[in-house]
Parts: sequence; C-alpha cells; structure tokens
Amino acid sequence: MAKLHAIVKGKVQGVWYRAWAQDLAASMNLSGWVRNLNDGNVETEAYGERAVLETFLEKLYDGPPLARVAEVETAWAESGETPSGFRVRR
Repeated sequence: MAKLHAIVKGKVQGVWYRAWAQDLAASMNLSGWVRNLNDGNVETEAYGERAVLETFLEKLYDGPPLARVAEVETAWAESGETPSGFRVRR
C-alpha cells in the first residue's frame, strides 16, 4: 500500500476541484481525503496501489473543466494505513 500526498496549485478553488477529486478517487477505489488550504491551493492525501495512485496523480494535473492547474507538489510514502473511503475535509 502506498500513500500520495499532493498540493495542487493554480486556479483550483471555487471550481469544484475537491468534489471532482473525491469522485475520481472513489471511482479508482482509493481512500483518503482532499481539502482547500488558506493559500488558495488544494491538498490531498490518497492511499492505494502505487500504479493506481500514479494514474490519479496524472489526472490531478487536469482537474475539472474550470480548473487551471499550474503545479502539483508530491510526496510518496509506503503506508500500512488504510483509511476507509475518500472524503472532503473542511
């Protein structure tokens, strides 16, 4: 099990990015969370198989139609954790 932590930068708040990421992660059977940050970025942490997380990461660069992703900072780790579900954190 792997863990992907990502900070998505650009025009990613107010464009349904969190809901889109939640739907995407659920469709890929990933667990974790996504939330807005005070600096206008979006943070996400996802758990799953490394290959699936790599596909998830590729899609984070696209985002929903109104988003304009400028950069995605990532950190990878191995994880024994397996949170249930994928949720939007406030």
